[in-house]
Amino acid sequence: MKKHHLIFITAFAVIIIFYKEYVALNLGIFGIFLSILTYSQTKPEYRTKTFLTLFVTSIFSSFAFAWFGDAISFVAVFVSVFLLRFKGTYARLKPFLYIEIVFLNLFTFLVRVFNIEQWYKKSRERSFAKKLIAMILIPAFFITVFFFIYAQGSDHFAGLFRDYELEFQPLTFVALAIIGFYVGFIFWNSGVERFIFKQNRYLNDDFSGLVKIQKPTFAFLDIDSERTSGLVSFSALNILLLIFITTYNYEQFFEVTKSGNSLSSETHERVIAVILSIVMAILVILFYFKKGFNFDDKAKSLKISAKIWIVLNAVLVISASLKNSEYISNYGLTYKRLGVYAFLAMALIGLIFTFIKIQKKKTNAFLFNKMFWACYGLILACSYVNWGGIITSNNIKRKDFEADYHLNFINYNEQITLYYAGKTGNIEMKNQLIERIASYQKESFLSKILYYEFINIEKPKSK
Repeated sequence: MKKHHLIFITAFAVIIIFYKEYVALNLGIFGIFLSILTYSQTKPEYRTKTFLTLFVTSIFSSFAFAWFGDAISFVAVFVSVFLLRFKGTYARLKPFLYIEIVFLNLFTFLVRVFNIEQWYKKSRERSFAKKLIAMILIPAFFITVFFFIYAQGSDHFAGLFRDYELEFQPLTFVALAIIGFYVGFIFWNSGVERFIFKQNRYLNDDFSGLVKIQKPTFAFLDIDSERTSGLVSFSALNILLLIFITTYNYEQFFEVTKSGNSLSSETHERVIAVILSIVMAILVILFYFKKGFNFDDKAKSLKISAKIWIVLNAVLVISASLKNSEYISNYGLTYKRLGVYAFLAMALIGLIFTFIKIQKKKTNAFLFNKMFWACYGLILACSYVNWGGIITSNNIKRKDFEADYHLNFINYNEQITLYYAGKTGNIEMKNQLIERIASYQKESFLSKILYYEFINIEKPKSK
């Protein structure tokens, strides 16, 4: 199919799937639709292992949104589907550049859409698409616009249509048509500027032959001085980090336990300090090992010092995670405390890739390329798992279980809390849960969230 066919098909699908519906199961269906259509439009030689993996994750992410319908699942669907499209079109581009392509196309749409010859391929025959545009879409657009103009200017004119209970909502229809066309245009007709292709060569994982030549970073420092500077810096930083780890662990594990609120704020402050420390550590390493020092035979001591610093930072991550575990053990699970694990895991992965970069003599871009996929993996993991159910299942075993908190602030735990309400005889809580679940189950098919469809409920009892 040609570009304009795919764009109009996508716009038509948006209208059909989302018209007079909430965003729920329909977005999952739309994600699967785009994934399958992308697969069918991708050339066989571009269907690599990475492409096929992204196809599977796109389907799974779409099912995840159909099941939960939350923000992280939406991000997972958006990222997965666009990654699939770009990997099947610009297979040689580094994934890090896909972000740049999306943002550029989001804001250049109004300019590029008027370059009709670029995306709408003319044909000699009058196709169905041309007839649809000429005879239905364009007239419908003008009729709708002027209908609302005239309705604002005359109450009697508006009353002629208000007296009839028309189910058709022209404004919704036009809005969805515009949104569908916008999404279809960006998805199927993404423009990649020349400067993006030029950037791609700087994002290789391995160095070129010319970069291996020893050159100082600054004109006022020679190679020996810069090597010495790095060795002194890493040696001093290792000593400083050892002192910090000692004091950090003493404060966390040996000082008198404080109240819950102060302990919570201190824990988050310390975790933030750990993450910032690791980010800065990686940046310092990237500064010294960006070019020639990766191949400098005289820089063995510098490399050893840098690796020691990476290991010490890993110890710091483990210390922070142990403290977070202790905090969870005392006060229970929350989204923020699970988020701490996620950030610490990403920090540890970053350190591992930094170690590999030094060991394998990789470029700085190697780290960014790997961390892109690591972040994508984190998004997928968060979208596939019912974290609200895990939080409630863990905390419900505690004596200090806060039923109201889990009822109002934790998502997708209704099945567990409903059982808890029945077990404890909390009729008010049970009725509230049943009403909430019933309201979701009453939605039309495309507006349903599948999680609630598999919960058996009874009619709420009168108080």
